[in-house]
Amino acid sequence: MAEVSLEGREIIPGQRGERIKVWDPLVRIFHWSLVALFTFSFFTGDEWKYAHIRSGYAIGILLAIRILWGIVGTHHARFVSFIYAPRTILTFLKDSLSMKAKRYVGHNPAGGAMVLLLILMISGIVTTGYMMTTDTFWGIEWVEDVHKTLVYSTLGLIVLHVAGVALASLEHRENLVRAMITGWKRR
Repeated sequence: MAEVSLEGREIIPGQRGERIKVWDPLVRIFHWSLVALFTFSFFTGDEWKYAHIRSGYAIGILLAIRILWGIVGTHHARFVSFIYAPRTILTFLKDSLSMKAKRYVGHNPAGGAMVLLLILMISGIVTTGYMMTTDTFWGIEWVEDVHKTLVYSTLGLIVLHVAGVALASLEHRENLVRAMITGWKRR
């Protein structure tokens, strides 16, 4: 049976390592709900408008909750814990490509930047999606064009995000997907 210290670390008897609870339930539920809803919205956009619009509203609610949690939430969920200077991000990316990047318990500099970029992009998708449902912007071509451009740009960011997770998992020999499911990482 594992013990949990006051610092949130789990000490596993008979093993050398300690684990720490990094991703709280809200962050994990947000992450996987966003994955599911974004995928659903992508595949229902032109085929099932009613469901697509409802999914967009749900994404908007999720984003509002996550933004609030990024201000007042747990340590690793707060934006201040993973906002880095552009130079730090670029140095981290360069080090990652040569497989010698520093390991971070929470978001690394590139991961933190990706979180912010994805929140901005998906907020733009939700905003333009909502605009298309209003009398003022219904049928306005540029709004739909911006919406689609944001969607496909976000897909590109998602590919980069998944590649970054795979690279960091290999480089640091830890399963980051499992950490986003369980919330635990090694110390």
